Amino acid sequence: MWKEFKDFAMKGNLVDIAVAFVMGAAFNTVVTKFTAGIVSPLIGLLFDSDFNSLKWVVKEGVAEQVDANGNVVTAAVEEIAVKYGEFLTATIDFIIVAFVMFLIVKGINRMKKKEEEAPAPPAGPTAEDLLGEIRDLLAKK
Repeated sequence: MWKEFKDFAMKGNLVDIAVAFVMGAAFNTVVTKFTAGIVSPLIGLLFDSDFNSLKWVVKEGVAEQVDANGNVVTAAVEEIAVKYGEFLTATIDFIIVAFVMFLIVKGINRMKKKEEEAPAPPAGPTAEDLLGEIRDLLAKK
C-alpha cells in the first residue's frame, strides 16, 4: 500500500498540480496587493474616497451614552454596514486572476497543438481495400 501511495504521489500530474497550487496562491497575493495598492486608489478617485472603504451604513454605531449622574448607560456598539467596496475589490481580484489563468491555459493549449501535430497516416491499405480482400476471400470459399 505504501508503494502504491508513493507511486501515486510522485506521478507527474500530481506534482504539477501541487506546484500550480503554490504558484496560484503566490499569484493571488500579488494580484491582491496590485488591486489594493494600484487599482483601488485609481477607482477611488471616481468616488473621491478610498475605494476599499466604501460602505453603506445600515445602523450607526454608538460610542457611549452618559446619564445625568455621569454613569455610562450604553457601551460602544459597532455600526452595521454593508462593505461593498471590499466586495468590489475582491471581485476585481477574481476577474484579474481568472483572466490571467485563461491566458495561461490558452497559451499552453496553443503550445500543445504545435507539439501534437498529427503524424502522416501510415502507408498501407485503406478500409475499402481490406473490405475488398475480405469479400474476395469469402467468395473463394
